[in-house]
Parts: sequence; structure tokens; C-alpha cells
Amino acid sequence: MKLLNKKKIALILSCFLTTLILISCGKATAKNNIKNGHFNIDERVEAKLQKIDWRKSSENIPYPNMNPKKKNWLLVSSEHQRVYVMTPKNKLLYTMYCSTGSGNSATPKGTYHIQAERGNHFYNASSGEGANYWTSWKDHGIYLFHSVPVDKNGKYLMKDAHELGKKANSHGCIRLSVPDAKWINQHVPFGTKVVIK
Repeated sequence: MKLLNKKKIALILSCFLTTLILISCGKATAKNNIKNGHFNIDERVEAKLQKIDWRKSSENIPYPNMNPKKKNWLLVSSEHQRVYVMTPKNKLLYTMYCSTGSGNSATPKGTYHIQAERGNHFYNASSGEGANYWTSWKDHGIYLFHSVPVDKNGKYLMKDAHELGKKANSHGCIRLSVPDAKWINQHVPFGTKVVIK
């Protein structure tokens, strides 16, 4: 009987130590991935997100403070279709669902900064769609953060809206839920760093 208890205790301790090692390795790996220019989504990040709904903010927590003194920045993952609000020390503050460009209209990769141009609404007759709450990050009004697209009457395009966070389907801009686009438009200051991976 004592031998059985010792085996159980040894097994429990072994499992406990293995768990601790995996947790510490996972944290180190996530930190190293950010430093090396990669960002891997883990289950803890995804668990914070709400079900994808283009009419709601991506997380059920307050948006972060984007005071320029804090030097928080935006990381866009084309691979995961997410925008991450990061601190200067690469701590994740907030995650947003997005849709980037694809194919010949892929979103340009690199480091950019929020530009002065922004507005509440635009419509592009040549593409047959527009969007709300746009904020420029490249080429002064060409590449934008904006809401899921709208038609010429200002109605949201349901097919594109329902692909938010699941599929790259923009013309190169970064599509967001309506509240997320509005928050970037109203609270992310001129000069904020934007990194597209």
C-alpha cells in the first residue's frame, strides 16, 4: 500500500514539474518570437476574444490608453488576421480581429506609422465599396485601418463582414469591426508605430 502511494506521489510530482517547465518555456518562446519578428497566438490570447461579431469590439475589456508618451504600437498579423496593441516592451494589451489584403492586393509588410489623414466615411466608386472610421498608415490615404466595407448607400456588406478575422479579403487595407475601427480612428495618435507581418 505504501509503495502504491509513493508511486502516485511520484507521478503527481512528475506531472507538476513537467507543467511548470512547459509554462515557463511557453512564456520564453512567446517573448522570443516577438523579439525575432514573429508572434504566435496562444490559447490564452484567443480565450480573451469574444465570438467574432463585426458590430462589437473584439474583446470585452476596455481599450488600452494610447497616450503618445506610452509609445504603445500596433502589430498586424496577416497570418492570423489579428491586430495586436503592444507596449514598447512587447506586452500584449489588446487583440482585434481583422481582414488584410490578399493576392495581388496583399497588405504591404514592414514598419509604418499612423499618418495625419483620417475620417468618418469614404466610398470608392471604382471598387464599389467604402468604409467607416478610416485611419491612414501608408501613402497618405491609400492604405488604411477601417471598418468592414459598406456599399454606396452606406450599408455594411454582410459577406465581407462575416469573414472578419477568418479570411484576408481586403484590397490591401486592414478591415476591423466597427467599434475597433472607430477606436483606432479616435484614439490612436499620429505617429504611432504600425508593424505589418
